[in-house]
Amino acid sequence: MSQHDRNEAAVRQLLEGAAPTVPAGLYEEAVRRGTRQLRRRRAFRRLLWLFLLAATVAFVIWASLTQPWVDPPSETTPPLTRW
Repeated sequence: MSQHDRNEAAVRQLLEGAAPTVPAGLYEEAVRRGTRQLRRRRAFRRLLWLFLLAATVAFVIWASLTQPWVDPPSETTPPLTRW
């Protein structure tokens, strides 16, 4: 008997056997955990959006105060040529 035949026989034996019993509170536990996981994901997503909004507001305020697109004033005086 080859390995393939043994595997096939084992699978057939599992499929022909009685279905295993499911624990009594398994469905309720799965629903509870799934609901909790969805709430955590939703809260995390909202926290990320809040962080993105705060970062955008902070950048806009910084840019409006410092105006990085404007050339800074010259730090040196022009040379004197008429002496």
